[in-house]
Amino acid sequence: MAELEVVEIALPLTDETVASLSMGSVCELTGVMYTARDAAHKRMVDALDKGEPLPFDVRGEVIYYVGPTPPKPGAIIGSAGPTTSGRMDAYTPQMLEAGLKGMIGKAGRSRPVVESIVRNRAVYFAAIGGTAASLSRSIKKVEMVAYEDLGTEAIRKLWVERFPAVVAVDSRGGDIFAEGFKKYAAE
Repeated sequence: MAELEVVEIALPLTDETVASLSMGSVCELTGVMYTARDAAHKRMVDALDKGEPLPFDVRGEVIYYVGPTPPKPGAIIGSAGPTTSGRMDAYTPQMLEAGLKGMIGKAGRSRPVVESIVRNRAVYFAAIGGTAASLSRSIKKVEMVAYEDLGTEAIRKLWVERFPAVVAVDSRGGDIFAEGFKKYAAE
């Protein structure tokens, strides 16, 4: 069996890096990413609607759709598995317009989100659900950023090393989920 080619990606993302990625590419992400789920996204989009600043500059950044569990004694974070991304679809186009370059979650995205990914030259990565404990080993440092009252859904800054993800939607609109459905429907 041939060895799998893994693309090493430094975060934050650059336009050049995003343009070089193709649907299906297996990646390892190293650098800083942020956590946010639907409650945090709602607050951020409300802030954008009011012309208020966001809790962090989203330009070039990646948001991981995760609500990590509390850490066990001596650990920096608990299990950190991806949340279903469709929960953020209502907020994603506006976040991409604000400069967000990447998202990590599980499952497919709506057509309007895929179109916004293309329009804003961004990328959507899929992380493997059910591997939360394994994914948390890639997280080396955690810092609270905003919305601490949301508990597990607060925005956190994560420093990651070799965080595994697959390009699910690339900046040209290649969509691994849509392709998979087409293939399945043809059989």
